[in-house]
Amino acid sequence: MDWDKLRIFHAVADAGSLTHAGDQLHLSQSAVSRQIRGLEESLNATLFHRHARGLILTEQGELLFDATRAMVKRLDAATARIRDSEEEVFGELRVTTTIGFGTLWLAPRLPQLYDKYPDLKIDLMLEERVLDLPMREADVAIRMKEPSQADLIRKRLMSVHMRLYASSAYLEKYGTPQSIDDLPNHRLICQNPKSAQVGAGATLVSELMASEIPATLTVNNYFGVLQGVLHNLGIGVLPEYLVYDFPNLVRVLPEIESVEVPVFLAYPEELRHSQRIAAFRDFVQDEIFTYRKTLREQALS
Repeated sequence: MDWDKLRIFHAVADAGSLTHAGDQLHLSQSAVSRQIRGLEESLNATLFHRHARGLILTEQGELLFDATRAMVKRLDAATARIRDSEEEVFGELRVTTTIGFGTLWLAPRLPQLYDKYPDLKIDLMLEERVLDLPMREADVAIRMKEPSQADLIRKRLMSVHMRLYASSAYLEKYGTPQSIDDLPNHRLICQNPKSAQVGAGATLVSELMASEIPATLTVNNYFGVLQGVLHNLGIGVLPEYLVYDFPNLVRVLPEIESVEVPVFLAYPEELRHSQRIAAFRDFVQDEIFTYRKTLREQALS
C-alpha cells in the first residue's frame, strides 16, 4: 500500500476536508483529491461520503483511519525516541502507578513537570494491575513493592504507612476514639480487604474489621476513602503522604498503623539513557525530597 497516499488519507480524515488537509500538507486540493481517488481505487472501496459541508468517513474509511491513527502514534513515539537528546525532553512518556498514588500524589504535582518540560506528553495509566515493563506496556512505573521483573532499573523512593485519619468536623461531632475498643462507636471507611491494594493496607483493614465495627463504608480505591473522610463520614484508613496535601486531616489512634510500604520507581534497562525517563525520575525524586523535608520541619515545629 502506498505510504504517501495513506499519509494524505489520514490528514483528510483528521481534518474532514480536502482543502484543510491540503493546507496542512502544502498540496493543492486537486492533488489531494487525486491521491484519495487513487487510494480508493487500489482498495476497491469508498472511503468518504462527500457532502456540501465536508467529508464523512464510510465504514471502510473508519477502519482505515483507525489503522493510520495507530501508525501515526507509533511513528510519533519512535521519532521522539530517536530524537531524544540531552538538550531536549519531549514526546510521549507512558507512566503507570496505582489509582490511589496516581490521583492523590502524582497527578497534583504534574504541573511542575509540565512547567519545566512543556513538550512532554504524559500518558498516565492508573490501575492496580502490574503492567509488564520489559514488554513495554509502559515506560516507567511507580509501584508499592519492589518490582520482580527482570531487566529493570529500580530505585526506592520512600516508604509509607497506612494510618487512621478523620476530619476535625467529624471528631467534634462524634468524639475522638482513645483506643481501638472505641472504634465500634465510629464508622470505618476503608478499602475492602478483598479489593486490589497493597498487602499492608489489606492486613491493617482486616485487623480493624476484627473489632466488629457495625458501620462501615468500603471503597475500591483510596480516592474514594479520602472523599468519605473529607465529607465527615467517619474514620478512614489512608496513606500518610496525604497529610502533606490535606493538612486538615487529623490522625487518630497514632499507635495503629500498617507495616512499612516501600515505594519504587522502575523502568526497562533499554531506556537507561532516555532523557524523558531521566526528567521524570528527577522530578519525582525532587518532589519526594520536598515532601519529606516539609514533614520533618512540621515534626520539629
